[in-house]
Amino acid sequence: AALKVFSRAGYEGATVDALAEAAGMSKPNLLYYFSSKDALYRAALDSLMVDWLEPLGAIDPEGDPLQEIGGYVARKLEMTAASPEASRVFATEIIRGAPVLGEMLAGPLRALVEEKSAVISGWAAEGRIACEAPQHLIFAIWATTQHYADFDAQVQAILGPDGAAQRYDDAGRMLAGLFLRGLTPQSAGVS
Repeated sequence: AALKVFSRAGYEGATVDALAEAAGMSKPNLLYYFSSKDALYRAALDSLMVDWLEPLGAIDPEGDPLQEIGGYVARKLEMTAASPEASRVFATEIIRGAPVLGEMLAGPLRALVEEKSAVISGWAAEGRIACEAPQHLIFAIWATTQHYADFDAQVQAILGPDGAAQRYDDAGRMLAGLFLRGLTPQSAGVS
């Protein structure tokens, strides 16, 4: 409920009254569990990050590189479709300069990205994947999959009602093809 309110109103525009109403609670009851709007915002972001880091962490170094990357793209797009509010709240937090998530971004997130970048670099060194800049591959996956939530109004306006209903299915096919063709080593016969 908090993600929906923060997604619509932003941190500054969200009120404890609106947060309590969205949660189906009284204001005093909400404040019993979370001492302030800030505490609820931090808890929502912490929960969001646990969920969002799981698919990146699940990339298996022993797996097939293209299947692992393709699976990651699919999981990120599924998460965006299932909870567009989470993506929007995260994007807004980053645009604000990451006042709450700054330490987590520079610490655990950076460490996980470095770990998975090393896996991707290892695959590239073995000739199993074509990727010169693994961190930028991860950024590109984040940007393309989260676009459909963060810029939903634009996507719906351009695609119209019929296209907007199919946006996640169509995006999944297009993004899988884009990333997997681009990451397939040239020696594998793809040009």
